Amino acid sequence: MPEKYYLDSCIWRDYFENREDRFRPLGDWAFSLIKSIIQDNNVIIYSDLVEEELNEEFSEEKVKNIISIVPKENILKVNSSAEQLKEAIKFSKQLKIPVNDALHAILARDNNATLVSRDKHFYELQKQVRIKKPEDLI
Repeated sequence: MPEKYYLDSCIWRDYFENREDRFRPLGDWAFSLIKSIIQDNNVIIYSDLVEEELNEEFSEEKVKNIISIVPKENILKVNSSAEQLKEAIKFSKQLKIPVNDALHAILARDNNATLVSRDKHFYELQKQVRIKKPEDLI
């Protein structure tokens, strides 16, 4: 059974913008992870929330182009439900993290996927979902 990885919006942006911080090649690591997932015939999950967040920075066409680097057999889009949003709001209040971050974690958990992100807010949710950075997986 293939492994599943839910890529947070920041990982897609790292890849597309070829971002780096002072010392690390974030874009290279994101691209290497995407390649590795494809080569190992695993699955990348993204959601309507990822699309919404990417659309804040890029046009719909660019977002489609970003995601289209993954072959159809290696990618799965999921949509968030009202119940998941309700749970995300609860986690957000309890853990004092953004609702969207809680919702990403819930979507990863509900789809039995490892959440891939570098956002520190997610680490408050380690009891609910497996969380890794791209460099931990390549």
